[in-house]
Amino acid sequence: MTPKTITNNTLFYGDNLPILREHIADESVDLVYLDPPFNSNRSYNVLFKNESGIEAEAQIEAFDDAWHWNQSAENTYHELTIQAPNM
Repeated sequence: MTPKTITNNTLFYGDNLPILREHIADESVDLVYLDPPFNSNRSYNVLFKNESGIEAEAQIEAFDDAWHWNQSAENTYHELTIQAPNM
């Protein structure tokens, strides 16, 4: 499969497996590095402070770090362990 064209300095947001499949050629990946924490069951937010250093009311929910084994995880596991070609 030919990956979709991307430009330099592209930031992808989302699950890495679909991103790799759609945008990155198989031959070009030697290593994928993931940075934990994983499955901490916490919500991470970006907190803002005003000029005086006092916490402002503004917040952005960055992400929820909670993972559950579901049908999508089961399908991906099956695909990677059963259907993937032997290297």
